[in-house]
Amino acid sequence: MPRFKMVDGETIQLTADEETARDNEEAAWAAGENGRSLASMREDRNRLLAETDFYALSDVTMADAMTTYRQDLRDLPSGKTTKAHVDGATWPTKP
Repeated sequence: MPRFKMVDGETIQLTADEETARDNEEAAWAAGENGRSLASMREDRNRLLAETDFYALSDVTMADAMTTYRQDLRDLPSGKTTKAHVDGATWPTKP
């Protein structure tokens, strides 16, 4: 199916070179999907860890459940190499 672009308000069909360039851009975007998913998971994980950082202060006694929760968060991204792995991940429940 041909693709089009707008130039000065006029719809123009892409040339063969432009089609090839667009295909390459789309392929590169699709290839980065796993990396983007994992980066998003790590951002969410880091936010959750930051929310519980005060438990790790030297003058606070951290409960075993909180220690386990924080370790589970740190371990969460390991072994996740595809978007399907990231989407299917089971996040630990905060105690």
